Amino acid sequence: MRMRALLSTVGLILVVLTADVLAATEVRSVRLWRAPDNTRLVFDLSGPVQHSVFTLTAPNRLVIDVSGAQLATRLDQLSLSNTPITAIRSAQRTPTDLRLVLDLSAMVSPKSFTLAPNQQYGNRLVVDLFDDVSAAVNSTTTAAAGSAQSGTPTPPVVAPVTPPPSVPATATKLPPVPGGKRDIVIAIDAGHGGEDPGALGPNRSVFEKNVTLAIARELQRQINAEKGFRGELVRTGDYFIPLRKRTEIARKKGADLFISIHADAAPRSSAFGASVFALSERGATSETARWLADSENQSDLIGGAGNVSLDDKDRMLAGVLLDLSMTASLSSSLNVGQKVLSHMGSITPLHKRRVEQAGFMVLKSPDIPSILVETGFISNPNEAKKLASSSHQQALARSITTGVRQFFHQNPPPGTYIASQRDAGRIAPGPREHVVTPGESLALIAQRYQVGLAALRSVNSLKTDTIKVGQVLSIPATALAAQP
Repeated sequence: MRMRALLSTVGLILVVLTADVLAATEVRSVRLWRAPDNTRLVFDLSGPVQHSVFTLTAPNRLVIDVSGAQLATRLDQLSLSNTPITAIRSAQRTPTDLRLVLDLSAMVSPKSFTLAPNQQYGNRLVVDLFDDVSAAVNSTTTAAAGSAQSGTPTPPVVAPVTPPPSVPATATKLPPVPGGKRDIVIAIDAGHGGEDPGALGPNRSVFEKNVTLAIARELQRQINAEKGFRGELVRTGDYFIPLRKRTEIARKKGADLFISIHADAAPRSSAFGASVFALSERGATSETARWLADSENQSDLIGGAGNVSLDDKDRMLAGVLLDLSMTASLSSSLNVGQKVLSHMGSITPLHKRRVEQAGFMVLKSPDIPSILVETGFISNPNEAKKLASSSHQQALARSITTGVRQFFHQNPPPGTYIASQRDAGRIAPGPREHVVTPGESLALIAQRYQVGLAALRSVNSLKTDTIKVGQVLSIPATALAAQP
Protein backbone atom coordinates (compact mmCIF):
# COMPACT_ATOMS: atom_id res chain seq x y z
CA MET A 1 0.00 0.00 0.00
CA ARG A 2 2.76 2.40 0.99
CA MET A 3 4.70 1.43 -2.15
CA ARG A 4 1.68 2.30 -4.32
CA ALA A 5 1.29 5.65 -2.59
CA LEU A 6 5.01 6.38 -3.06
CA LEU A 7 4.88 5.44 -6.74
CA SER A 8 1.76 7.57 -7.18
CA THR A 9 3.49 10.56 -5.57
CA VAL A 10 6.61 10.11 -7.70
CA GLY A 11 4.43 9.85 -10.80
CA LEU A 12 2.59 13.04 -9.85
CA ILE A 13 5.88 14.86 -9.36
CA LEU A 14 7.10 13.67 -12.78
CA VAL A 15 3.86 14.85 -14.38
CA VAL A 16 4.22 18.28 -12.75
CA LEU A 17 7.88 18.54 -13.80
CA THR A 18 7.01 17.46 -17.34
CA ALA A 19 4.23 20.06 -17.48
CA ASP A 20 6.65 22.74 -16.27
CA VAL A 21 9.19 21.75 -18.93
CA LEU A 22 6.53 21.80 -21.63
CA ALA A 23 5.36 25.22 -20.41
CA ALA A 24 8.86 26.71 -20.47
CA THR A 25 9.52 29.49 -22.96
CA GLU A 26 11.93 28.56 -25.73
CA VAL A 27 14.89 30.69 -26.77
CA ARG A 28 14.43 30.01 -30.47
CA SER A 29 17.20 32.09 -32.00
CA VAL A 30 19.88 34.64 -31.14
CA ARG A 31 20.85 37.62 -33.30
CA LEU A 32 23.84 39.92 -32.87
CA TRP A 33 24.75 43.36 -34.21
CA ARG A 34 27.86 45.43 -33.73
CA ALA A 35 27.57 49.25 -33.53
CA PRO A 36 30.45 51.73 -33.14
CA ASP A 37 30.04 51.92 -29.36
CA ASN A 38 28.06 48.83 -28.37
CA THR A 39 27.09 45.26 -29.20
CA ARG A 40 23.43 44.24 -29.22
CA LEU A 41 22.19 40.67 -28.60
CA VAL A 42 18.55 39.85 -29.33
CA PHE A 43 17.07 36.58 -28.06
CA ASP A 44 13.90 35.55 -29.93
CA LEU A 45 11.47 33.88 -27.51
CA SER A 46 8.33 31.79 -27.78
CA GLY A 47 6.79 33.70 -24.86
CA PRO A 48 7.48 36.20 -22.07
CA VAL A 49 10.26 35.63 -19.52
CA GLN A 50 11.78 37.14 -16.40
CA HIS A 51 15.51 37.79 -16.46
CA SER A 52 18.44 39.34 -14.66
CA VAL A 53 22.01 40.21 -15.63
CA PHE A 54 25.20 40.72 -13.66
CA THR A 55 28.91 40.99 -14.38
CA LEU A 56 31.88 39.05 -13.01
CA THR A 57 35.59 39.85 -13.11
CA ALA A 58 38.83 37.87 -13.20
CA PRO A 59 38.03 36.86 -15.89
CA ASN A 60 35.46 39.31 -17.28
CA ARG A 61 32.05 37.71 -17.84
CA LEU A 62 28.42 38.70 -18.22
CA VAL A 63 25.81 36.33 -16.79
CA ILE A 64 22.21 36.33 -18.04
CA ASP A 65 19.72 34.30 -16.00
CA VAL A 66 16.41 33.65 -17.77
CA SER A 67 13.59 32.23 -15.64
CA GLY A 68 11.04 29.95 -17.24
CA ALA A 69 13.10 29.30 -20.34
CA GLN A 70 14.94 26.59 -22.25
CA LEU A 71 17.54 26.94 -24.99
CA ALA A 72 16.24 25.65 -28.33
CA THR A 73 18.96 26.95 -30.64
CA ARG A 74 22.71 26.81 -31.14
CA LEU A 75 24.99 29.56 -29.89
CA ASP A 76 28.18 28.57 -31.71
CA GLN A 77 27.02 29.97 -35.04
CA LEU A 78 27.15 33.63 -34.00
CA SER A 79 29.91 35.76 -35.51
CA LEU A 80 31.68 37.32 -32.53
CA SER A 81 34.43 39.12 -34.45
CA ASN A 82 34.88 42.81 -33.62
CA THR A 83 32.86 42.41 -30.41
CA PRO A 84 33.97 42.18 -26.76
CA ILE A 85 32.42 38.68 -26.61
CA THR A 86 34.91 35.84 -27.00
CA ALA A 87 32.50 32.96 -26.32
CA ILE A 88 28.93 32.22 -25.22
CA ARG A 89 28.10 29.28 -22.97
CA SER A 90 24.80 28.00 -21.62
CA ALA A 91 23.59 25.74 -18.82
CA GLN A 92 20.11 24.53 -17.89
CA ARG A 93 20.26 25.04 -14.12
CA THR A 94 16.76 23.56 -13.71
CA PRO A 95 14.31 22.34 -16.35
CA THR A 96 12.96 25.91 -16.53
CA ASP A 97 15.92 28.10 -15.51
CA LEU A 98 18.47 28.95 -18.20
CA ARG A 99 21.85 30.56 -17.55
CA LEU A 100 23.86 32.16 -20.36
CA VAL A 101 27.48 33.19 -19.76
CA LEU A 102 29.28 35.59 -22.09
CA ASP A 103 33.08 35.46 -21.86
CA LEU A 104 34.43 38.99 -22.45
CA SER A 105 37.73 40.39 -23.64
CA ALA A 106 37.04 43.66 -21.82
CA MET A 107 34.63 44.97 -19.21
CA VAL A 108 31.35 46.31 -20.57
CA SER A 109 28.34 48.13 -19.17
CA PRO A 110 25.18 46.12 -19.95
CA LYS A 111 21.59 47.26 -20.34
CA SER A 112 18.76 44.77 -20.88
CA PHE A 113 15.02 44.84 -21.46
CA THR A 114 12.26 42.70 -22.93
CA LEU A 115 10.01 43.57 -25.87
CA ALA A 116 6.45 42.43 -26.49
CA PRO A 117 5.45 40.94 -29.86
CA ASN A 118 4.76 43.20 -32.82
CA GLN A 119 3.92 42.67 -36.49
CA GLN A 120 7.40 41.42 -37.35
CA TYR A 121 8.69 39.66 -34.21
CA GLY A 122 7.51 37.70 -31.22
CA ASN A 123 8.72 38.21 -27.65
CA ARG A 124 12.36 39.30 -27.37
CA LEU A 125 15.04 39.79 -24.75
CA VAL A 126 17.50 42.52 -25.72
CA VAL A 127 20.94 42.89 -24.12
CA ASP A 128 23.13 45.87 -25.05
CA LEU A 129 26.83 45.77 -24.14
CA PHE A 130 28.32 49.28 -24.10
CA ASP A 131 32.07 49.54 -24.60
CA ASP A 132 32.29 52.83 -22.70
CA VAL A 133 30.65 53.22 -19.29
CA SER A 134 29.76 56.90 -19.80
CA ALA A 135 28.14 56.10 -23.15
CA ALA A 136 25.99 53.51 -21.44
CA VAL A 137 24.90 55.99 -18.77
CA ASN A 138 23.84 58.57 -21.37
CA SER A 139 21.92 55.84 -23.21
CA THR A 140 20.07 54.45 -20.19
CA THR A 141 16.76 55.83 -21.37
CA THR A 142 17.37 56.10 -25.11
CA ALA A 143 18.45 52.47 -25.51
CA ALA A 144 15.12 51.25 -24.19
CA ALA A 145 12.90 54.09 -25.42
CA GLY A 146 14.36 54.05 -28.91
CA SER A 147 13.73 50.34 -29.18
CA ALA A 148 10.03 51.08 -29.05
CA GLN A 149 10.24 51.02 -32.84
CA SER A 150 10.31 47.25 -32.45
CA GLY A 151 7.92 46.99 -29.49
CA THR A 152 7.27 48.38 -26.01
CA PRO A 153 10.18 47.81 -23.62
CA THR A 154 10.00 46.98 -19.97
CA PRO A 155 12.29 48.92 -17.62
CA PRO A 156 15.94 48.04 -18.28
CA VAL A 157 17.87 45.79 -15.91
CA VAL A 158 21.16 47.51 -15.18
CA ALA A 159 24.24 45.72 -13.91
CA PRO A 160 25.91 47.38 -10.88
CA VAL A 161 28.48 49.83 -12.14
CA THR A 162 29.78 53.14 -10.87
CA PRO A 163 29.76 55.45 -13.89
CA PRO A 164 31.11 58.97 -14.09
CA PRO A 165 28.56 61.83 -14.26
CA SER A 166 26.96 62.29 -17.67
CA VAL A 167 27.92 65.30 -19.71
CA PRO A 168 25.30 66.90 -21.99
CA ALA A 169 26.12 66.86 -25.68
CA THR A 170 26.95 70.23 -27.20
CA ALA A 171 27.28 71.43 -30.75
CA THR A 172 30.65 70.68 -32.30
CA LYS A 173 32.77 73.58 -33.51
CA LEU A 174 33.58 72.67 -37.09
CA PRO A 175 37.21 72.75 -38.24
CA PRO A 176 38.06 75.39 -40.85
CA VAL A 177 38.85 74.38 -44.42
CA PRO A 178 41.85 75.90 -46.25
CA GLY A 179 41.42 79.66 -46.39
CA GLY A 180 39.69 79.72 -43.01
CA LYS A 181 36.28 78.64 -44.33
CA ARG A 182 34.50 75.50 -43.22
CA ASP A 183 32.45 72.93 -45.11
CA ILE A 184 28.67 72.79 -44.90
CA VAL A 185 27.95 69.52 -43.06
CA ILE A 186 25.03 67.30 -44.08
CA ALA A 187 24.14 64.54 -41.59
CA ILE A 188 22.63 61.59 -43.48
CA ASP A 189 20.56 59.19 -41.41
CA ALA A 190 19.72 55.78 -42.89
CA GLY A 191 16.44 54.79 -41.23
CA HIS A 192 16.06 51.65 -39.10
CA GLY A 193 18.91 49.09 -38.87
CA GLY A 194 19.97 45.99 -36.97
CA GLU A 195 17.04 44.02 -35.57
CA ASP A 196 14.71 46.77 -36.80
CA PRO A 197 14.38 46.05 -40.54
CA GLY A 198 11.78 48.75 -41.17
CA ALA A 199 9.23 48.12 -43.89
CA LEU A 200 9.44 44.92 -45.94
CA GLY A 201 9.05 44.52 -49.68
CA PRO A 202 6.73 41.93 -51.24
CA ASN A 203 7.52 38.42 -49.98
CA ARG A 204 10.17 39.97 -47.69
CA SER A 205 12.35 40.42 -50.77
CA VAL A 206 13.62 43.87 -49.84
CA PHE A 207 14.34 45.33 -46.39
CA GLU A 208 13.95 49.06 -45.82
CA LYS A 209 17.06 49.17 -43.61
CA ASN A 210 19.23 47.93 -46.51
CA VAL A 211 17.70 50.29 -49.09
CA THR A 212 18.09 53.34 -46.83
CA LEU A 213 21.74 52.56 -46.04
CA ALA A 214 22.57 52.10 -49.74
CA ILE A 215 20.94 55.43 -50.65
CA ALA A 216 22.60 57.15 -47.67
CA ARG A 217 26.04 55.94 -48.73
CA GLU A 218 25.48 57.11 -52.31
CA LEU A 219 24.19 60.46 -51.07
CA GLN A 220 27.29 60.87 -48.92
CA ARG A 221 29.51 60.09 -51.93
CA GLN A 222 27.76 62.68 -54.08
CA ILE A 223 27.74 65.37 -51.40
CA ASN A 224 31.46 64.85 -50.73
CA ALA A 225 32.08 65.42 -54.44
CA GLU A 226 30.65 68.95 -54.06
CA LYS A 227 33.36 71.42 -53.02
CA GLY A 228 32.45 73.12 -49.76
CA PHE A 229 30.14 70.30 -48.61
CA ARG A 230 30.75 67.27 -46.39
CA GLY A 231 28.40 64.33 -45.88
CA GLU A 232 28.43 62.48 -42.55
CA LEU A 233 26.64 59.14 -42.07
CA VAL A 234 24.70 58.77 -38.83
CA ARG A 235 24.51 54.98 -39.23
CA THR A 236 27.50 53.43 -40.98
CA GLY A 237 26.42 49.78 -40.86
CA ASP A 238 23.62 47.35 -40.06
CA TYR A 239 22.92 48.16 -36.40
CA PHE A 240 20.21 49.88 -34.39
CA ILE A 241 20.42 53.48 -33.13
CA PRO A 242 17.73 54.96 -30.84
CA LEU A 243 15.87 57.85 -32.46
CA ARG A 244 17.04 60.67 -30.17
CA LYS A 245 20.62 59.46 -30.40
CA ARG A 246 20.48 59.94 -34.17
CA THR A 247 20.00 63.69 -33.75
CA GLU A 248 22.64 63.73 -31.00
CA ILE A 249 25.14 62.16 -33.42
CA ALA A 250 24.24 64.78 -36.04
CA ARG A 251 24.77 67.57 -33.50
CA LYS A 252 28.17 66.20 -32.44
CA LYS A 253 29.20 66.18 -36.10
CA GLY A 254 28.22 69.85 -36.34
CA ALA A 255 25.48 69.29 -38.90
CA ASP A 256 23.96 72.21 -40.82
CA LEU A 257 21.21 69.91 -42.14
CA PHE A 258 19.83 66.54 -41.05
CA ILE A 259 18.34 64.21 -43.70
CA SER A 260 16.65 60.98 -42.63
CA ILE A 261 16.18 58.45 -45.46
CA HIS A 262 13.23 56.03 -45.43
CA ALA A 263 11.11 53.86 -47.75
CA ASP A 264 7.40 53.88 -46.94
CA ALA A 265 4.90 51.01 -46.68
CA ALA A 266 1.12 50.95 -46.95
CA PRO A 267 -1.63 48.35 -46.52
CA ARG A 268 -2.48 48.77 -50.21
CA SER A 269 0.30 47.55 -52.49
CA SER A 270 -0.87 50.05 -55.12
CA ALA A 271 0.28 53.06 -53.04
CA PHE A 272 3.22 54.78 -54.73
CA GLY A 273 5.33 57.93 -54.82
CA ALA A 274 8.05 59.75 -52.89
CA SER A 275 7.41 62.26 -50.09
CA VAL A 276 9.35 64.75 -47.99
CA PHE A 277 8.40 65.56 -44.40
CA ALA A 278 9.30 68.37 -42.02
CA LEU A 279 8.33 68.69 -38.36
CA SER A 280 4.74 69.69 -37.63
CA GLU A 281 4.01 72.85 -35.66
CA ARG A 282 2.47 70.75 -32.90
CA GLY A 283 5.58 68.59 -32.75
CA ALA A 284 7.77 71.69 -32.63
CA THR A 285 5.76 73.10 -29.73
CA SER A 286 6.02 69.89 -27.70
CA GLU A 287 9.74 69.60 -28.39
CA THR A 288 10.35 73.20 -27.28
CA ALA A 289 8.61 72.33 -24.01
CA ARG A 290 10.77 69.23 -23.57
CA TRP A 291 14.01 71.12 -24.17
CA LEU A 292 12.92 73.86 -21.80
CA ALA A 293 12.14 71.30 -19.10
CA ASP A 294 15.54 69.67 -19.62
CA SER A 295 17.28 73.02 -19.29
CA GLU A 296 16.26 73.15 -15.63
CA ASN A 297 18.54 70.20 -14.91
CA GLN A 298 21.34 70.52 -17.45
CA SER A 299 23.04 73.06 -19.67
CA ASP A 300 21.66 72.26 -23.12
CA LEU A 301 22.90 74.38 -26.00
CA ILE A 302 21.18 75.64 -29.07
CA GLY A 303 23.66 75.15 -31.90
CA GLY A 304 24.04 77.29 -34.98
CA ALA A 305 24.71 81.02 -35.03
CA GLY A 306 25.88 82.26 -31.68
CA ASN A 307 25.65 78.92 -29.82
CA VAL A 308 23.09 80.41 -27.42
CA SER A 309 23.38 78.77 -24.01
CA LEU A 310 20.26 78.28 -21.90
CA ASP A 311 21.84 77.64 -18.53
CA ASP A 312 22.12 81.33 -17.58
CA LYS A 313 18.66 82.37 -18.85
CA ASP A 314 15.44 82.57 -16.88
CA ARG A 315 12.61 80.26 -17.90
CA MET A 316 10.72 82.82 -19.99
CA LEU A 317 13.76 84.01 -21.96
CA ALA A 318 14.93 80.44 -22.52
CA GLY A 319 11.49 79.58 -23.89
CA VAL A 320 11.56 82.55 -26.27
CA LEU A 321 15.04 81.60 -27.52
CA LEU A 322 13.96 78.02 -28.11
CA ASP A 323 10.80 79.11 -29.93
CA LEU A 324 12.81 81.41 -32.19
CA SER A 325 15.36 78.70 -32.93
CA MET A 326 12.68 76.09 -33.61
CA THR A 327 10.75 78.48 -35.89
CA ALA A 328 13.88 79.33 -37.90
CA SER A 329 14.82 75.66 -38.12
CA LEU A 330 11.31 74.69 -39.26
CA SER A 331 11.23 77.40 -41.93
CA SER A 332 14.57 76.23 -43.32
CA SER A 333 13.38 72.63 -43.17
CA LEU A 334 10.31 73.44 -45.25
CA ASN A 335 12.43 75.43 -47.69
CA VAL A 336 15.09 72.79 -48.33
CA GLY A 337 12.42 70.07 -48.26
CA GLN A 338 10.48 71.73 -51.07
CA LYS A 339 13.63 72.01 -53.20
CA VAL A 340 14.50 68.35 -52.63
CA LEU A 341 10.93 67.29 -53.40
CA SER A 342 10.78 69.26 -56.67
CA HIS A 343 14.00 67.65 -57.91
CA MET A 344 12.87 64.17 -56.83
CA GLY A 345 9.74 64.72 -58.91
CA SER A 346 11.88 64.73 -62.05
CA ILE A 347 13.06 61.13 -61.54
CA THR A 348 10.24 59.42 -59.60
CA PRO A 349 6.48 59.92 -59.07
CA LEU A 350 5.53 61.98 -56.01
CA HIS A 351 3.00 60.91 -53.40
CA LYS A 352 2.36 64.56 -52.46
CA ARG A 353 3.68 67.64 -54.28
CA ARG A 354 4.16 69.71 -51.14
CA VAL A 355 6.28 69.04 -48.10
CA GLU A 356 4.17 67.25 -45.50
CA GLN A 357 4.49 67.83 -41.77
CA ALA A 358 4.40 65.28 -38.96
CA GLY A 359 5.79 64.79 -35.47
CA PHE A 360 8.63 62.41 -36.39
CA MET A 361 11.07 62.05 -33.50
CA VAL A 362 14.18 62.33 -35.70
CA LEU A 363 13.02 65.75 -36.93
CA LYS A 364 12.75 67.29 -33.45
CA SER A 365 15.95 69.30 -33.32
CA PRO A 366 15.60 73.01 -32.49
CA ASP A 367 19.02 73.89 -33.87
CA ILE A 368 19.33 71.78 -37.05
CA PRO A 369 16.99 72.05 -40.05
CA SER A 370 15.73 68.50 -40.57
CA ILE A 371 13.81 66.64 -43.27
CA LEU A 372 12.64 63.05 -43.65
CA VAL A 373 12.70 61.70 -47.21
CA GLU A 374 10.37 58.82 -48.05
CA THR A 375 12.02 57.57 -51.25
CA GLY A 376 9.01 55.49 -52.33
CA PHE A 377 6.66 52.72 -51.23
CA ILE A 378 8.63 49.54 -50.65
CA SER A 379 5.30 47.71 -50.29
CA ASN A 380 4.62 48.44 -53.98
CA PRO A 381 6.22 45.66 -56.11
CA ASN A 382 7.29 48.05 -58.88
CA GLU A 383 8.76 50.64 -56.52
CA ALA A 384 10.44 47.95 -54.39
CA LYS A 385 12.23 46.71 -57.50
CA LYS A 386 13.39 50.23 -58.37
CA LEU A 387 14.46 51.02 -54.79
CA ALA A 388 16.67 47.93 -54.76
CA SER A 389 18.47 48.95 -57.97
CA SER A 390 21.73 50.89 -57.73
CA SER A 391 20.86 53.08 -60.75
CA HIS A 392 17.63 54.30 -59.11
CA GLN A 393 19.43 54.79 -55.79
CA GLN A 394 21.99 56.97 -57.55
CA ALA A 395 19.25 58.99 -59.25
CA LEU A 396 17.42 59.54 -55.96
CA ALA A 397 20.65 60.62 -54.25
CA ARG A 398 21.39 62.99 -57.15
CA SER A 399 18.00 64.67 -56.84
CA ILE A 400 18.48 65.14 -53.09
CA THR A 401 22.01 66.49 -53.61
CA THR A 402 20.75 68.98 -56.19
CA GLY A 403 18.03 70.26 -53.87
CA VAL A 404 20.47 70.58 -50.96
CA ARG A 405 23.04 72.39 -53.11
CA GLN A 406 20.40 74.82 -54.39
CA PHE A 407 19.20 75.61 -50.87
CA PHE A 408 22.66 76.29 -49.47
CA HIS A 409 23.77 78.32 -52.48
CA GLN A 410 20.87 80.61 -51.64
CA ASN A 411 21.23 80.34 -47.84
CA PRO A 412 24.89 79.61 -47.01
CA PRO A 413 25.75 79.58 -43.29
CA PRO A 414 28.19 82.38 -42.34
CA GLY A 415 31.82 81.32 -42.23
CA THR A 416 31.45 78.56 -44.82
CA TYR A 417 33.33 78.18 -48.09
CA ILE A 418 30.03 78.45 -50.01
CA ALA A 419 29.22 81.76 -48.26
CA SER A 420 32.65 83.15 -49.23
CA GLN A 421 32.15 82.07 -52.84
CA ARG A 422 28.73 83.69 -53.02
CA ASP A 423 30.01 86.92 -51.42
CA ALA A 424 32.82 86.99 -53.99
CA GLY A 425 30.29 86.65 -56.82
CA ARG A 426 31.56 83.21 -57.86
CA ILE A 427 28.19 81.59 -57.06
CA ALA A 428 24.99 83.06 -58.39
CA PRO A 429 22.96 83.49 -55.21
CA GLY A 430 19.54 83.20 -56.85
CA PRO A 431 16.50 84.46 -55.01
CA ARG A 432 16.34 83.82 -51.29
CA GLU A 433 13.17 82.03 -50.29
CA HIS A 434 11.18 81.67 -47.10
CA VAL A 435 8.44 79.10 -46.40
CA VAL A 436 5.74 80.55 -44.15
CA THR A 437 5.21 78.70 -40.87
CA PRO A 438 2.26 79.00 -38.43
CA GLY A 439 2.24 82.22 -36.40
CA GLU A 440 4.31 84.26 -38.86
CA SER A 441 3.21 87.56 -40.38
CA LEU A 442 4.55 89.43 -43.38
CA ALA A 443 5.85 92.18 -41.09
CA LEU A 444 7.77 89.69 -38.93
CA ILE A 445 9.32 88.08 -42.02
CA ALA A 446 10.36 91.48 -43.37
CA GLN A 447 11.94 92.31 -40.02
CA ARG A 448 13.75 88.98 -39.86
CA TYR A 449 15.41 89.48 -43.26
CA GLN A 450 15.84 93.24 -42.73
CA VAL A 451 13.94 94.14 -45.90
CA GLY A 452 11.21 96.69 -46.49
CA LEU A 453 7.61 95.56 -46.21
CA ALA A 454 6.70 97.21 -49.53
CA ALA A 455 9.63 95.50 -51.25
CA LEU A 456 8.52 92.15 -49.86
CA ARG A 457 5.00 92.73 -51.20
CA SER A 458 6.30 93.85 -54.59
CA VAL A 459 8.63 90.90 -55.20
CA ASN A 460 5.88 88.43 -54.33
CA SER A 461 3.07 90.32 -56.15
CA LEU A 462 1.07 90.59 -52.94
CA LYS A 463 -1.84 93.05 -52.86
CA THR A 464 -2.31 92.65 -49.09
CA ASP A 465 -0.25 91.49 -46.14
CA THR A 466 -2.23 88.22 -45.93
CA ILE A 467 -0.03 85.09 -46.24
CA LYS A 468 -0.72 81.38 -45.84
CA VAL A 469 1.14 78.62 -44.01
CA GLY A 470 3.36 76.76 -46.48
CA GLN A 471 3.48 79.69 -48.90
CA VAL A 472 6.93 80.23 -50.46
CA LEU A 473 8.01 83.88 -50.41
CA SER A 474 10.90 85.32 -52.40
CA ILE A 475 13.10 87.59 -50.29
CA PRO A 476 14.19 90.72 -52.21
CA ALA A 477 17.85 91.53 -52.80
CA THR A 478 19.58 94.06 -50.59
CA ALA A 479 19.12 96.78 -53.26
CA LEU A 480 15.42 96.79 -52.42
CA ALA A 481 15.86 96.54 -48.68
CA ALA A 482 15.78 100.29 -48.10
CA GLN A 483 12.20 100.57 -49.33
CA PRO A 484 9.71 101.06 -46.48
